[in-house]
Amino acid sequence: MDPMRELYQQLILDHNRKPRNFGRPEGTNREAEGYNPLCGDHYTIYLDIENDEIEQIGFEGSGCAISKSSASVMTETLKGKPAREALEIASGFVDLVKGDSDEAATSKLAVFKGVRDFPTRTKCATLAWHALRNAIENIPTTATTE
Repeated sequence: MDPMRELYQQLILDHNRKPRNFGRPEGTNREAEGYNPLCGDHYTIYLDIENDEIEQIGFEGSGCAISKSSASVMTETLKGKPAREALEIASGFVDLVKGDSDEAATSKLAVFKGVRDFPTRTKCATLAWHALRNAIENIPTTATTE
């Protein structure tokens, strides 16, 4: 098996079984939902942004292994980052997964590059990231990938 594909599978399985930052942290001041009506993936992203920095980040919800692991890795990657930088990382991640770029902000995010080989799963991997954007920008509508 291709080493990158094996790493991709291990990371997704690990974060699916033991999602990091799962739950609503105390003291959050922003939140947004993401929902994919076709597959049923549904997440809420919680943020505490102070002085333009993401102090706390968490998520709740349910979905497939790819969507849950993507949300989990997203929270690990963005905690402590400036909100502006988080938006840039989110945009880069969506471009990476869609196949529009080969650049990733971290090696864990680069592992999701394999999702582009399964176009129907791209929406799963990006759902939480779209919700994140709505939370940071205080957009009150539910983010959807449809």
